[in-house]
Amino acid sequence: MAEPGNPAADTQPHPDPNEKLVKVFDSEQEPEALVVKGLLDSAGIDSDLTSASLVQDAFPGLGGMILLVREEDAETARRVIAEGLQSPRDEDETAEIAIIEEPPQKG
Repeated sequence: MAEPGNPAADTQPHPDPNEKLVKVFDSEQEPEALVVKGLLDSAGIDSDLTSASLVQDAFPGLGGMILLVREEDAETARRVIAEGLQSPRDEDETAEIAIIEEPPQKG
């Protein structure tokens, strides 16, 4: 419990229950949603990961997980997500090993 007059208690942000949240990402896969939440956390953007089954009235037909952010953070969050989920270009996902010399002959 915070003590009155304690300056450390005053620096703790208090959530605003009237704050408008917007959806910036949804996924059927919880691990993917957790990775995206990690991207937003790393960028210093507060987000709320919610099961879509809890919000069927707001988003009918949507399954899986959704990420909500403050309305003022939405544009930045979408940019962070787009940059973080881009697959690297010119990189092959499989490794190729070049054989430099022939193995020694038995005999």
